[in-house]
Amino acid sequence: MNPVTYLPQSPRLLDQVSEVLRYRHYSLRTEQTYRYWVRFFVRWSGRGGSMRHPREMGAAEVTQFLSMLANERRVSVSTQNQALSALLFLYRDVLGVDLPWLTELQRPSRPPRIPSVLTQSEVAALLGAIEGVTGLLARLLYGTGMRLMEGLRLRVKDLEFERQVLMLRQGKGDKDRVVMLPQSLRNGLRAQLAQARALWEHHRAAGAPGVDVPDALAVKYPNLDCRWGWFWVAGAAGFGRSALGGGAAAPSL
Repeated sequence: MNPVTYLPQSPRLLDQVSEVLRYRHYSLRTEQTYRYWVRFFVRWSGRGGSMRHPREMGAAEVTQFLSMLANERRVSVSTQNQALSALLFLYRDVLGVDLPWLTELQRPSRPPRIPSVLTQSEVAALLGAIEGVTGLLARLLYGTGMRLMEGLRLRVKDLEFERQVLMLRQGKGDKDRVVMLPQSLRNGLRAQLAQARALWEHHRAAGAPGVDVPDALAVKYPNLDCRWGWFWVAGAAGFGRSALGGGAAAPSL
């Protein structure tokens, strides 16, 4: 048994998983995914009777669970590896278990595949068929190489037309980066900002909650979450509540 860096205080297992993930600043999507697989694993353990705590299970049960995913659920290699990563995190980082069998588990290997690549005309036809803010985001992803969530979480303040760059914050691995702003999308982005501005003004007039801001900045800087610069560029695509209860979440398509 090795001591864990952070000892969760919650009595429930899933809450303990969330505590450790948030302490280590994992993304919300990772938290949701890991909780899903831990819940699935525990429920699977009770298929023949009562459910068991992961401490009562070991290499045999984890291997059987992964085998069930591959043979019965017929999940992909990446999904199987995702489940294994969640269980390894559970045992090592949440429960503080570091037994030899954890390192002996073999990850499923991904067989080589020939990728499907669209031609220029096919890409143009595809992007041309997508309308509205969804089409703008699709062209933005294609033209900059940004990831989907980076596009959905793009804020007004991170659009720099004068420098012709986009500032991408808290991307994969919680890293920031800069990408070039395609000249062909400048007018579309300005039009989208006008729509987002109208939505922002409507929410301010209605007294709606502000947007999510990172690292409790809304506490340090009151009303920061309600400022125009922190609003979502794709705000008109949708507006929902955060799963963590921290105000208006990023838009989802």
